[in-house]
Amino acid sequence: MFELDRDTNRLHHAGRLFDPASRGWSAAPPPAGTQALGPEQALHWLQTRSGHPLRAPVGVIGPNEATDAALATARTTGAILARCGLNLLCGGRQGVMEAACRGAAEAGGLGIALLPGADPAAANPYAGIVLASGIGEARNALIAQASHCLIAVGDSYGTLSEVALGLRLGKTVFGLAGAATVEGVRHLTDPAALPEALAAHLFGLEALIVPARA
Repeated sequence: MFELDRDTNRLHHAGRLFDPASRGWSAAPPPAGTQALGPEQALHWLQTRSGHPLRAPVGVIGPNEATDAALATARTTGAILARCGLNLLCGGRQGVMEAACRGAAEAGGLGIALLPGADPAAANPYAGIVLASGIGEARNALIAQASHCLIAVGDSYGTLSEVALGLRLGKTVFGLAGAATVEGVRHLTDPAALPEALAAHLFGLEALIVPARA
């Protein structure tokens, strides 16, 4: 649990004070009367009130043809990112990408579509910003590079390539709804675990992240 000192607009956790500029922590017990914040609320504070929001988007990757369960997970994931104040970057087409953009749009967030083709009309209707790259599947590397971290929902050959690129680039990759079982992917049981995992990662509290599946 995080604690916010509303008088000074400072965030504490476990007897430490967060510096949003450096993303670091220092020993400093919270004063009396702080407001308790859950992971989602703490991320929203980071993005809207800290003065130093994360400007890189969070990548959501997944197949064009996905199961109903994966689509529901992607939609919930998009909504969670929006509520946290985090922008979403995806491949911009259908399936998991459309569901994630839909969830983000419905929750007041932003979905950025990086298309492989040159026609912006190919983007799903829920994307807020459309970038028609015209570079084909090479755009997978751009998504992996531009994203602060990646969330893989479901699995396919194209999704696996993005997972591999992300891991090779040193990006944190979270896995949901049957994402590839690849060493380095941090699998989460369901989207409800996502706010805590993202907060642990973005605030540098990696011990809070749900352990990877064996």
